[in-house]
Amino acid sequence: MLRCLSNQRPRAVVRLILFTLAVGALLLATPVLATPVAEQLRERLEALPEGSGQLAASGEAIHAERALRRFYTDRLFAPAWSDDSGARMDRVTTVRDLLELADIHGLSVADYHAGAIDALLEEAPEDPTAGWLADLELLVTDSYLMLASHLALGRLDPVTLDPQWFAARQDIEPAKLLKRALDENTLQGTIEGLLPASDEYARLLDAYATHRDMADDGGWPSLPEGPTLRRGDEGERVLALAQRLHATGELDAEPGSSFDGALHNAVQAFQRRHGLEPDGLVGPNTRRALNISATDRAEQIRVNLERWRWLPRELGERHIRVNIAGFDMVMMDRGEEVFASRVIVGRDYRRTPVFTGRMTYLVLNPSWEVPNSIAVNDILPQVRQDPAYLDRMGFRVLRGWGADEREIDPATVDWNRLGRNNMPFRFRQSPGPLNALGQVKFMFPNRFNVYLHDTPARNLFDRARRDFSSGCIRVDNPLELTRVLLDDSSRWDRGAIDRVIDGKREQTVSLRRPVQAHLQYATAWVDDDGRVQFREDIYSRDEPVRAALAALPPRPVRTGR
Repeated sequence: MLRCLSNQRPRAVVRLILFTLAVGALLLATPVLATPVAEQLRERLEALPEGSGQLAASGEAIHAERALRRFYTDRLFAPAWSDDSGARMDRVTTVRDLLELADIHGLSVADYHAGAIDALLEEAPEDPTAGWLADLELLVTDSYLMLASHLALGRLDPVTLDPQWFAARQDIEPAKLLKRALDENTLQGTIEGLLPASDEYARLLDAYATHRDMADDGGWPSLPEGPTLRRGDEGERVLALAQRLHATGELDAEPGSSFDGALHNAVQAFQRRHGLEPDGLVGPNTRRALNISATDRAEQIRVNLERWRWLPRELGERHIRVNIAGFDMVMMDRGEEVFASRVIVGRDYRRTPVFTGRMTYLVLNPSWEVPNSIAVNDILPQVRQDPAYLDRMGFRVLRGWGADEREIDPATVDWNRLGRNNMPFRFRQSPGPLNALGQVKFMFPNRFNVYLHDTPARNLFDRARRDFSSGCIRVDNPLELTRVLLDDSSRWDRGAIDRVIDGKREQTVSLRRPVQAHLQYATAWVDDDGRVQFREDIYSRDEPVRAALAALPPRPVRTGR
C-alpha cells in the first residue's frame, strides 16, 4: 500500500494514513448489533418514516417518537432496559415507580404507558423473546422521555391554547438527558431535578393533594339559593353557610344557625381568599364562589401547576412577576421580596398578554404616544362629542415622524370623516396630572407595546376586581417601585426622584441592573401564610387548559410484535 502511495504528495499521504487509522479505531470502538433485541429495535424504527405516527409497542402508540429515535440511533439500537439475560428489572422498576409522579403533579399516570408496562411484566415469559423485550424497551423509553419533557416543560403547548400566551420555557434534550441518567445511574434524580424548584410550586402541590383528598371524601356542603345573608340573620341557610366555611377552615367555631361576629369574620376571610369585596355579605358572587366544588377547585389548582411548568427555570436573580388574574405584582431580589403592589390589568376585550421581557429603563414625566387602536376606538369618539377634549386633556395632534413630524391644529380637522381605515394623525399627551401614564412608566421593549406605568385614576386600586386598562399594567405606588429599581442611593434617592417629577420634564433613566419581567396568569396559588388563594378566571383561560389536560392520549395503534 505504501509503495502505491509513494508517488503522491507527502501531505496527501499523511492525510490518507490518518483517515485509515481513524476508521480503524472507529470500527474497533463501535458496538456490533449482536443482540436480537437490537435488531428488533432497528428493524421497527427503520420500517416506518419519522413522523408517520404509526410507531407502536404492545398496542400502544409511541408519542416521543423523535427523541426516542435519536436515543436509539445514537446508541446503535443497543437496548437500554435489557441485556443478554433479559430485562434489567431494577431499571424498569425505577421508571415504573417514577410514573406515579404524574398523578402527584397533576398529570395522569395512564398517559405514560403504565398499564401497558404492567401488563407486559405480568405476562413476562420465563425465557423472554426479542419481541417482548423490544416492546418493553420502547414503552419504558417512551414513558421516561414523555414524563421528563412534561415535568420540565408542561404537558401542553400554551401557544396552541391561547394566542396571547408566549411562555419563555426552558429547553431540554430528552434523548441526551436519558442517556446521561442511564450512564450515571440517576434515573430518579434526573427526573426530580426537572421539577420547578420554587417553594411556591411545592406549596401548590400540597394544596392539590389536600383538595383531591377533600373531593374524594365528599367535598364540602353547598349553600342553597336565597336572599343575601348578613350579620344578624338566622336559619338553615346560615347553618349551611357555617358548615361550608368550617369545612375549609375559615370558621374555627362549631357551626350554628346564627350569623354572628365569628361567622361574619369567616365570610370576610373567605372573600379575601377568593378576591372578592370583603364586605361580609353573602350575595350572589360570594355564594357562587362558595358553591364551587372541591373537585373543581382541585382541577383549578391542577391547571395552575401546569402553568408553573411553562415558566423558565430561572426567573432571574432580580425579577418582577405580575399576576394578571390576581391583580398584583411582586419584585424579588436575591430571593427576597423588595416590592409588592396592587395592579390594574387589561379589560377582557383588551387582554394583557402573557410573556417575559427585560426591563432596561424607565421614563419620568412620560408623554403618551397613543397607539392607533386607542386613538380610533377611544379618543376619536371623545373628540367628536367634545371639540375641547384634546386641549383639556393635553393632547397634541401630529402627522409624520422624525424630521417630517408636524403639529396639526385640531380645529382644522373634520373628525367626523376619520375612522379605522382613515386615520392619518397621531395623538401625543404631554406630561402632567392628566397624563394616562401618570408620573412614570417602566419599559421592557416587546412586540405587544405593553409596559408598567402610573395612572391618575387612583380610586380604581380600591376595587377587588381591577381589569380596567387597555392592556398595559397600572401600578399602585409607582414612585416607590422607581426607587427600588434605580437602587443607586448616591444619585437616585426619593428626593432626587421627586425633584425630577416636580420639574415636569420628561427624562429617561437607564437601569443599572436590568430586571426580568414575567407577566403571568395564575388563578390559584398558596400565599406565604399557607392560605390557598383562588381568583376568578377573568379571561376564561382555565377551561381550555383543563380540557386539554383531561383529554385522552391518541388512540393506540395496533401492530404485531
